[in-house]
Amino acid sequence: MTFWQNYHLANDITDALQTLADAPGEASLIAGGTDLLLDIQQGRHPHVHTLIDVTQIPEMCLLEVREQGLYIGAAVPLNRIKNSPEVQLHARALAEAAALIGGPQVRNTATLGGNVSHALPAGDGTIALLALAAEAEIASLEGRRRLPVEELFIGPGRSILEPRNELLVGFYLPAIGIGDGSAFRRVMRPQGVAIAIMNMGIWIKRLGEIIQDIRISIGPAGPIPFRARAAEAFLRGKIILNKNLPGAVEAVLGEAKFRTSPHRSTAEYRRHLVAPLLEETLTAAWDDTFEKSIEPVTNLNRELSSQE
Repeated sequence: MTFWQNYHLANDITDALQTLADAPGEASLIAGGTDLLLDIQQGRHPHVHTLIDVTQIPEMCLLEVREQGLYIGAAVPLNRIKNSPEVQLHARALAEAAALIGGPQVRNTATLGGNVSHALPAGDGTIALLALAAEAEIASLEGRRRLPVEELFIGPGRSILEPRNELLVGFYLPAIGIGDGSAFRRVMRPQGVAIAIMNMGIWIKRLGEIIQDIRISIGPAGPIPFRARAAEAFLRGKIILNKNLPGAVEAVLGEAKFRTSPHRSTAEYRRHLVAPLLEETLTAAWDDTFEKSIEPVTNLNRELSSQE
């Protein structure tokens, strides 16, 4: 069975967008295709007339440090992100998330743009980007715009991207600053199914032993990727002690909308996971701030001696 009639290898953004607009039937952009081709094959996506390959567009394949931070093209494969020293320095949470998506063969092909545009509430790349305050660049034939990654989503599997008029070009992440660190952690089924029961990304800025600023993202905790803003507000300005964790957990549970999934987990189990996953991810993000300085690593699992 033929799932498409025309396969076009685009050479630049305009070429891809013009082909997308002019295709006589159903058309889709493709990079790694690890989600799209399965969806077409298994009937979750209509057969397409034209597939437009964006993997040869130079701008979409760049991964580089720019003046104000890190740029990652939407067509950059996940294994390249996982292994990039620049990503590990400026956005460790994203490197850790990329390392957990699929297996090695999938990561050699699958792209960050594909992970994000699939618009799943627990997309690993998306949850990491959300914690890192990433911005997405979107192109159309009318021009370009940048917006926070969290504004891309309108529902499970649904984004604001116009499927016949817009293209996700890449992502901009802030450069690491003094006292910054991040981490990503995930709980998944032991049978090896590469989908998250729950995942979490945390970015933190410390000032001495104080949490000066923090961002926490969790999936799936609602119909779209979720920022735990109440928990962030609770932890901001506090010393990183075990005694402060219950309040943060309570804040997460008060605003997150966990649900039962027949293939993954019950809502009750997800609520149970919040405390250990928050502690583990927060500890890793806190430690990351020290690994990027000359100070010794501390650990959330022990109280600060000065506070005993």
